[in-house]
Amino acid sequence: MDRADIVHDAFVARVTAGEFPSGNPPSGPLSETEAVAIFRAQCLSRNLDRRSRKMQTDGQGFYTIGSSGHEGMAAVASALRPNDMAFLHYRDGAFQTRRSAMVPGTTPTWDMLLSFSTAKFDPMSGGRHKVLGSKTMNIPPQTSTIASHLPKAVGAAYSVALAKRHPPEHKVLEDDSIVMCSFGDASANHSTAQGAINTACWTSYQSVPLPLLFVCEDNGIGISTRTPLGWIGANFANKPGLKYFKGNGLDLFDTFYATQKAAEYVRKRKKPAFLHLSLVRLYGHAGSDLQQTYLSKNIFEEWEQNDPLLHSARLLTEGRVLTTDEALSIYTETEEQCTRVAEEVIQQRRLSTAAEVMASIVPPKRDCKPTNGPSARAREIAFDSDIKQMCKKQPMSRLINWALTDLMLEYPEIVMMGEDVGRKGGVYGVTQKLCDRFGQDRIIDTLLDEQSILGLAIGLGHNGFIPMPEIQFLAYLHNAEDQIRGEAATLSFFSNGQFTNPMVLRIAGLGYQKGFGGHFHNDNSLAVLRDIPGVIVGCPSHGADAAKMLRECVRLAREEQRVVVFVEPIALYPVRDLHDEKDSGWMHTYPTPDQSIALGEVGVTGNGPLAIITYGNGHYLSHQATKILEQQGIETRIIDIRWIAPLPTDGILSAINGAQKILIVDECRGTGGQSEALLSMLTERSDLPAARLAAEDSFIATGPAYATTLPSRDSIVAAATKLWNAL
Repeated sequence: MDRADIVHDAFVARVTAGEFPSGNPPSGPLSETEAVAIFRAQCLSRNLDRRSRKMQTDGQGFYTIGSSGHEGMAAVASALRPNDMAFLHYRDGAFQTRRSAMVPGTTPTWDMLLSFSTAKFDPMSGGRHKVLGSKTMNIPPQTSTIASHLPKAVGAAYSVALAKRHPPEHKVLEDDSIVMCSFGDASANHSTAQGAINTACWTSYQSVPLPLLFVCEDNGIGISTRTPLGWIGANFANKPGLKYFKGNGLDLFDTFYATQKAAEYVRKRKKPAFLHLSLVRLYGHAGSDLQQTYLSKNIFEEWEQNDPLLHSARLLTEGRVLTTDEALSIYTETEEQCTRVAEEVIQQRRLSTAAEVMASIVPPKRDCKPTNGPSARAREIAFDSDIKQMCKKQPMSRLINWALTDLMLEYPEIVMMGEDVGRKGGVYGVTQKLCDRFGQDRIIDTLLDEQSILGLAIGLGHNGFIPMPEIQFLAYLHNAEDQIRGEAATLSFFSNGQFTNPMVLRIAGLGYQKGFGGHFHNDNSLAVLRDIPGVIVGCPSHGADAAKMLRECVRLAREEQRVVVFVEPIALYPVRDLHDEKDSGWMHTYPTPDQSIALGEVGVTGNGPLAIITYGNGHYLSHQATKILEQQGIETRIIDIRWIAPLPTDGILSAINGAQKILIVDECRGTGGQSEALLSMLTERSDLPAARLAAEDSFIATGPAYATTLPSRDSIVAAATKLWNAL
């Protein structure tokens, strides 16, 4: 028999006979009415699990992770407010069923079964995934199995006090709300969880407000690997800045009391707390998991003997809140309800086309109040002595700094965060003076943890801010890329556009730094960013473009709620000259704040028959090469694609109109680089002969050989000459 049926039969038989597991008597502040409501939510969650397993067996449902054994989370929901944002563990069906009863107009049985069956009208994901979540219940959808939602929970909690001081236009969370984030004991060991909790402690230790409640649901096992007895308590009970609470997750009265104490501490003190709940796991890890294949029978039978519903029925009957018949009636009522609704749900339409599936990758636009740009007086104060330099040509780093200043003047909801962005002004001085201009609330020096930087940004986005996180070097992104791929970029997809993570992520990257840092500071691969659906990637090649593109990036985040990555070529930050020393050929004057470059708009220099398609450092080097090519009688046009993803296909095709041959210059590697996509596009959309020059499939060395694997002025000349002279 399915263990779910065994647990079900045992529950009915033991309640009927009044045979309950032993435990403490009911005590604490939980009212009788609330206790019955919790039990009802627990029964509904249990029967939703059973019905989803039956649907999967019958081919009408799909991969599910059940919540059975974790029904104590219904008491956690009761102890919190419905407007407290909740980032849920995937076993928290009981939390959602209880909160549903606390929010008018929700239909948990119908809604959750729609999700389990991947019906198109699932109100959360629109049939894209089995997720817990609800916009009306303030539960962002979560598919994480490795606690990757913890960093953004830290960010959301941080945003509460920040939004009280600087209310953003699209503020979501109340000033006295807290953020709850739940996860399993196995997930607590993941570096993402450890990093997020450490960040919370680091923040709290400095007395920075952080109203965050971590809830660890400790069932003693992660898939098949047992958690050492006492490990969670030993690991988290004595961390600086983190208050530890413990509760018996099998006892709804004790769970409610422990959660209430923890939530009160968090709400009043504005400090994080860690609530450790002891629970059991019933049925195995997921629908297809048979725990009897890797666990001794006595282990899971002991868990089944401690079925939380049996404990709840015992407590309610001992307290004379319900009779055994009444407890069974509630259970049977929810079972019949799930059975009846499931029969209707399996008739519902599912997604059937690629267009339907992809419809929510790009989030919806939102209404934003118009701005008049930064005032002249505000600019005069902010820029101070810099204002006199704006009529002179400047390198890229200076123009980006000024663009950031203007954007932060115009949009008070912009908040920057990253390593060394504040007092130091960044490794390359790009954010110099911004902390003095806007204060530490809006220019945040973070600890050295990329996951926490991006999590802070994602969390701020949940509460109406426009975050602009900085990753110090492109290579450092790989420590945290799942925060973009698995969290920020998927949120609109899994919520059918109801939740979004607008941000502009600035990354200093690409190659050509002379003798500095090797591949840790010269990473010439953007493949991991181009591969993420819905993410916009821009890359400027000089200061004026950088300023104008940044303005478009902020517009895309603010108005269209997009996740935008702005890759700034490190080697071009200080570049002044193009051909000769002191020719100032690569510097530009600062474009006025009303100028921008639209997404998909490419740059074109020249009108020659040989088109060079490039970007970033390649654009700079191609300009150097054209001087030599022109001396050889080869006239060129240089096309700066600017936007790496989505590829500006229409702009490129328009720019090559009238050309005869095309050379692609790609400073990223030949494998996985932009040149592959560009060649594919040209093969499909153009008849012109095309060739490419890309970097070698190699890491970048330190020392004199730093550029040997990268395109150069001379290699561009050679490749262009060869292509042009070919028959």
